[in-house]
Amino acid sequence: MQVTQTLNEGLRRGYAITLPSAELEAKVTEKLEAARKDFQMKGFRKGKAPAALMKKMFGKSVLGEAMQESIDEAMREHFEETGDRPALQPEVKMTSEDWKEGDDVEVSMVYEALPAVPEVALGEIELERLVAEIDEAAVDEALASLAASANSYEDRRKGSKAKDGDQVVLDFRGSVDGVEFDGGASEDFPLVLGSGSFIPGFEEKLVGVKAGDEIDIDVSFPEKYGAAHLAGKAAVFACKIKAVKAPKPAEIDDELAKRYGAESLDALKEQVRARLSAEYAQAGRAILKRRLMDALDGLVSFELPPTLVDVEARQIAHQLWHEENPDHHGHDHPEITPTDEHLRLANRRVRLGLLLAEIGTKNEISVNEQELQRAVIAQARQYPGQERQFFEFVQKNPQSLQQIRAPLFEDKVVDFVLELAKVTDKPVSKEELQKAIEALDEEGLPATAAV
Repeated sequence: MQVTQTLNEGLRRGYAITLPSAELEAKVTEKLEAARKDFQMKGFRKGKAPAALMKKMFGKSVLGEAMQESIDEAMREHFEETGDRPALQPEVKMTSEDWKEGDDVEVSMVYEALPAVPEVALGEIELERLVAEIDEAAVDEALASLAASANSYEDRRKGSKAKDGDQVVLDFRGSVDGVEFDGGASEDFPLVLGSGSFIPGFEEKLVGVKAGDEIDIDVSFPEKYGAAHLAGKAAVFACKIKAVKAPKPAEIDDELAKRYGAESLDALKEQVRARLSAEYAQAGRAILKRRLMDALDGLVSFELPPTLVDVEARQIAHQLWHEENPDHHGHDHPEITPTDEHLRLANRRVRLGLLLAEIGTKNEISVNEQELQRAVIAQARQYPGQERQFFEFVQKNPQSLQQIRAPLFEDKVVDFVLELAKVTDKPVSKEELQKAIEALDEEGLPATAAV
C-alpha cells in the first residue's frame, strides 16, 4: 500500500492511503479460504464448498471486513513508523467515491498529533506545604457541633413566639390557584426554622408564630423547581401551628459519645482528633497540589492540539453551566458556547494533563488492578442499594473505567513529582488553612484535566 502526506500544518497531519486492489483481493481470498475449512454446505463435504460459490455468498461482507482491516493495519504501521500519537481519533474516509470492486481503494486520514513535551527539572521546584496543628479549641468546636447535631427540642412557654432555630410543629396544606397539589400537605410536621428545608420564603414567615396560630403563607416556587408543573407558580400554604419548641443542645459527656459509637468522651475526642488530622492533611495536600500545578504551568510552554483544547473548553463550559443550574439534570438545554475564560482554563488543563502523562509514561507510573478495583468499590458505595448495577455499568463502559483510573494516575504522578521537588512544611493556624482552601474554591475548576 502507498501512503502520501497531504497536510503538515502545526500539529495537523493529513495522509492519502492507497490500498491496491490486488492486495485487497488477496486478503479476501485468504479470509474466504479460512472460513471454507470449517464451512458445511449441503451437497458437499465439510471444507469442500467451491471457492467461487463461497465468494458469491459471502464475498461482499468479507470484502468490507478486509477493507476495514487493511485500513486499520495501514494506520497502525503509519503511527509505528512516524512515532506520531493522535490527540483524538483520526478522521478517516474513502475518497474514491465511484469505487467498484476491482479498483484500488483511496482513503484520506487527518488527525492532530500530540506535541513533544519538554522535560522539566522537577528537582528545582520549591514548594511549601501548609501544616495545621490540632489544638484543643478545634476539638471543642467539633464536639460542640456534634452536640448541636444531637439537639433535642422542648416546648417553649405557652404563648412564646417562634425564633430562628426553633422547631415549629405544624399542619399545612398547599394550593396553587385554589387547587391543592400532590405532596403539598402534611400533619404534625417538625420544621426547624432556618434549616432551608422548605422553598425560599416559607420558613422566614413562620418566625414569630405561636402555638395555636392559623396563618396562610404566600410564597412562589423557584423558576427552576424540580417539579416542572409547580416551577415559578405562586402558592398558598394554610398552616396550623401545633407547637413551638426551643433547641436543647446535648450535653458533651459520655452519653453523647455513646450516641456516636464511642465508649467514652475521651474516646470520642480521640476520634475527633483523628478526623481533624485527616481533614487538615487532605486540605494541605489539595493546596500543595495546586501550587505544584501553578509551578509546572509556569515552567512549560508548547503547542497544543486545537481540537483537544476545544473539546476540553466545551466540557468545562458544560460542567460550569450545570453547577450554576443544579436543578437541570438533563442535556436538553441551549447550546453552551465556551468563553475566553473557559478556553484559558482548557489550555492550562490540557497542557498540564499532557505534561503529567509524559512524566508518568517516562517513569513507568501506572495504576494496578488492585488500586483500580478499590476505587471502583469506593465509588459504588456512593450508590447504596445499586452497587451491582454500578459494577455492571463500569464493566460495559470502558470510558467510565478510564474516568475512574485517570485521577488515580494523576495523583500517583503528583506524588512522584513531590518526592523530587523541594517541599518544606510551614506551620499555620486552622483559620489560615481554611482561607487557603477557600481561595482554591474561588479559583474554580481543578488545574488539570483527566490524564
